[in-house]
Amino acid sequence: MYKKFLPPLFVLTGFLFPSQMTAEATKYTSELNREVLSKLPFDNTEDFADASRGLISPLPDKGIIKNQKGDIVWDLAAFDFINERKPDAPVPATVNPSLWRQVEILDKAGLFKVTENIYQVRGADLSNMTIIEGKTGIIIIDPLLSKETGKAALELYYQNRPKKPIRAVIYSHSHADHFGGVKGVISQEEVDAGKVKVFAPAGFTEAALDENVMAGNVMGRRAMYMYGALLTPGPKGQMSAGLGLTTSKGEMTLILPTDFITKTGEKREIDGVKFVFLMAPGSEAPAEMLFFLPDFKALAAAEDATHTMHNLYTLRGAKIRDAKAWASYLNEAIEMFGPQTEVVFAQHHWPKWGNTNCIDFLEKQRDMYKYIHDQTLRLANQGYNMTEIGEMIKMPDSLAKEWYNRGYYGSLNHNAKSVYNFYLGWFSGNPSTLHQLPDVEAGKKQVEYMGGSEAILDKAKTDYEQGNYRWVAQVLNYVVYAEPDNKNAKSLLADTLEQLGYQSENGTWRNFYLTGAKELREGVHPEQMLSPNSPDMVSAMPMESFFDYLAIKLNGPKAAQNAMTVNFNLPDTNQKYILQIKNGVLNYFPGKNTDNANFSITLSRSTFNSLILQKAKLKDLIESKKISIQGNGQLLNIFFSLFDNFNPWFNIVEPVKA
Repeated sequence: MYKKFLPPLFVLTGFLFPSQMTAEATKYTSELNREVLSKLPFDNTEDFADASRGLISPLPDKGIIKNQKGDIVWDLAAFDFINERKPDAPVPATVNPSLWRQVEILDKAGLFKVTENIYQVRGADLSNMTIIEGKTGIIIIDPLLSKETGKAALELYYQNRPKKPIRAVIYSHSHADHFGGVKGVISQEEVDAGKVKVFAPAGFTEAALDENVMAGNVMGRRAMYMYGALLTPGPKGQMSAGLGLTTSKGEMTLILPTDFITKTGEKREIDGVKFVFLMAPGSEAPAEMLFFLPDFKALAAAEDATHTMHNLYTLRGAKIRDAKAWASYLNEAIEMFGPQTEVVFAQHHWPKWGNTNCIDFLEKQRDMYKYIHDQTLRLANQGYNMTEIGEMIKMPDSLAKEWYNRGYYGSLNHNAKSVYNFYLGWFSGNPSTLHQLPDVEAGKKQVEYMGGSEAILDKAKTDYEQGNYRWVAQVLNYVVYAEPDNKNAKSLLADTLEQLGYQSENGTWRNFYLTGAKELREGVHPEQMLSPNSPDMVSAMPMESFFDYLAIKLNGPKAAQNAMTVNFNLPDTNQKYILQIKNGVLNYFPGKNTDNANFSITLSRSTFNSLILQKAKLKDLIESKKISIQGNGQLLNIFFSLFDNFNPWFNIVEPVKA
């Protein structure tokens, strides 16, 4: 499809795109991207046909979805540049052609028929919404990330299919892009009245809160890099996240499950539709499940079998996933459902049809994860360290040349490192690396040893001109950490990261590189971001989970000088706790109060939520008697002063400012 259009060098012509980036691709980047065309089967266009199969209706309004204020929360039209390239024109040199191909397919959006009674809305968010038609109503699988996109996806379905009531919502797993839009399709009142059931895998609630709250601030900041939220879509900017185009920016909501699936083989009949579940904890998410629909011969693979090599470790940061378990779940799916399966659909990307195609797809996805697992440990047991293994491991062509095994979201390099870390942790065993200097101190010593920043810059310019970008990025990082105000070092590092981004087949690597380049040039400028601390997340959080989070925010050194004990009471939910700050640590004891408390605080859960969401001030709540304080109230201000406020826009490519 692309080979016959290959010129001597890629040239970007005929396009005018808004972009934060300034450089063109160098000859080294152009040559590397050109070589991709000869290494991969671009003549295989099956995915283009599959991604278009069953289209009923495109997204309305050019795929632009707005919230009630009129703000755009999803902009499919921003990716129109993909379709503006003429069929006989070369892929821009600033994009890896394999990634360009992936974005072309991801751009195929709308309502699709998967098979009889199963429909999907694709391209309305990072994930898919699947709708299953039952006897009297519909069942929704994964209502997207935002309330607004979930609502728009349902409306598109209703515009083209009978408007039957929703009988159930199923969360396939605990990541926010699979539950955050739930209040765009159902309400809490409908669930409370028993009109709609919400199904999820066991452990869903704990996993969802753990990931979105406990490390939510640092994950959120890194997610801005991972999904390219600060980049303009285009050949010099954001080229999707590989798993989907990007993330929506609407309101994230949550309705807690009413029913949990707890074991593999568990069967349910929901509105006349038969389900057989397969538990997959610790695979793509801590709580995840696949399921088979025997009436339709359809396997719902959740996010365990998609059209990309997935992450065993996600660059935004999360618990490392178990590659061995992941492969075993796919094998179990083949064993349990393989002979009957005629279609495999997932909550990202497009389906596979036909038993032979489905089994081949599942087997090669299974073998990809098992290969990474087994070969990483083989090399580790030979004494190679994590970084060395990431460079050494290569997949056989039988796996590597399948488009659905390409590293658009995960990558072979960082997944191999993940397996090493899963078993062996961060330490290589070499004592020289056991207690290294932190980045700023190490950067200063590196610059000193190399003869100063000017000498490093001279050598780095030469390496840049020779296309040695990985080394230039590594060595200039020392200079930037040693001398954060060195504009020449930051400028050359930005140029270098840009070329690495242009070369990346992986959408998230590209986004990291290009976002790093942008912030080196422009600094950090806070913008609108999706916050995990939405009203629904806070109101759904058990008090014990909140106190665990509060303990993370406790400034240990300050708290060590201010020991105190507090009674914390929520009379409307009949909950009471002792909070104890001692030895720089916060511990809590549910179901009791103590006469030895320094003070007691009493409030309703709704008042507590307002306080946490900063919808009301502590002083006003006390004055309005919505909060009652008994005992030494003067300690209250000291108590609150012991907790840090996290900066959601901390530096990443430069030293963190104290």
